[in-house]
Amino acid sequence: MKHLFKALANFQHEVPTIHKGTKGYGYSYADLPTIYNVINPILDKNGLGVTQLLNSDELGDYIQTIVFHSESGETIESKTRIPKVTLKGMNEYQGFGSGVTYYRRYAISCALGLVTDVDNDGAHVQPKKYVKPVEEPTRPSISNERFAKAVDLINDGKYTVEKLRSNYLLTDFQIKALKVAKLC
Repeated sequence: MKHLFKALANFQHEVPTIHKGTKGYGYSYADLPTIYNVINPILDKNGLGVTQLLNSDELGDYIQTIVFHSESGETIESKTRIPKVTLKGMNEYQGFGSGVTYYRRYAISCALGLVTDVDNDGAHVQPKKYVKPVEEPTRPSISNERFAKAVDLINDGKYTVEKLRSNYLLTDFQIKALKVAKLC
């Protein structure tokens, strides 16, 4: 298990605090897509993987979380029972689905040692902050014909390169054309 534990320790050293960004049912939580978006590249970098299986036995339903080291085949696993509860406004299947999702989040967090909330006991320690990547707004591309007209307007002083770049997604060819024309 030494390979798995070494890789898991490296993973835990790199993984940031995953902030609660989803609100629901009167509280905030880190949802599964957010958790996986943060952990997947770091798991991969460290040769780790995780899977969560839904199982059942004579005691009821449970989630089996397995963390594995790809190269050595070493694994650790845990089982988390899913209690049967009735949730207001949901049928039995919806309530079960909510329970599965809820317990998957907590099981994966426990298995990997993730921090998904504020630890008040360590108030003096600053956790690593996860910064969600800023998605660049999508800009339309510009045809070569319209690009040529825009270049003419820039040369006439009626349009700017900055406006062109902020309004349109330029191809490598168009960027080179601006440089050749000494417009940028």
